[in-house]
Amino acid sequence: MKKIVFLHHSTGMSIWLGKSNRYLYKLTRKGDVQKFFAGYNQGNNKNYEIKEVAFPKSSPYGWNNYPYDYYNIWVKNAGEQSFMEEPTLEMLTKEYDVIVFKHCFPVSRISEDTGAPDINSDVKKVENYKLQYDSLKKKMHEFPNTKFIVWTPVVCTKNQITEDEAKRTHQFYEWMMNDWNEKGDNIYIWDYYKLQTEGNLYLPDKNASDPNNSHPNAEFSAKVAPLFCKYIIDTIES
Repeated sequence: MKKIVFLHHSTGMSIWLGKSNRYLYKLTRKGDVQKFFAGYNQGNNKNYEIKEVAFPKSSPYGWNNYPYDYYNIWVKNAGEQSFMEEPTLEMLTKEYDVIVFKHCFPVSRISEDTGAPDINSDVKKVENYKLQYDSLKKKMHEFPNTKFIVWTPVVCTKNQITEDEAKRTHQFYEWMMNDWNEKGDNIYIWDYYKLQTEGNLYLPDKNASDPNNSHPNAEFSAKVAPLFCKYIIDTIES
């Protein structure tokens, strides 16, 4: 087991880079995550390969990577053919041994539940997320030889989210950790939520690009990148 893909958008790129300069990255194509794996491979006689992929792309599908979108591409439109130029799990699992995926921070802008959940709705509600996540889990279980790593929800700074939205995000996080999580299967949860919030409801300003920008800053990303790498390796080797 050696081929790993990280499906993400901009928050994921921040962690991928860590403290690496973005301009140098364009020349070297080596961020903190890649450097960590290169060092680990050399020191432990391993040959792990990791790559990052923007998923889904901005076009033609659109720059949305929320529970509905993974459900839409991987479950509702599953199969051997891509959906709107995005690879399905049938395609990805043939190429990669480990698939890591996440959502960006707008996933935490969650509306109030109505009591009428709809798996085919792209409206951000906890009740919809639960249906979509349950369906995704069932789909991932179809590929027992692949290990999946899912990030816990990414949240916003206090300036960019309401208290009710933050509480709903925490509610979904707790459900994901305590109810959705199933021991002994091929799905592993990386608790990014705990790292970013430090026990609170929001992304602290000290960890953000600025109070009005919920992307993690370089200092925080540099601390988190090696923890992310270690989790992936532990998942593979345990």
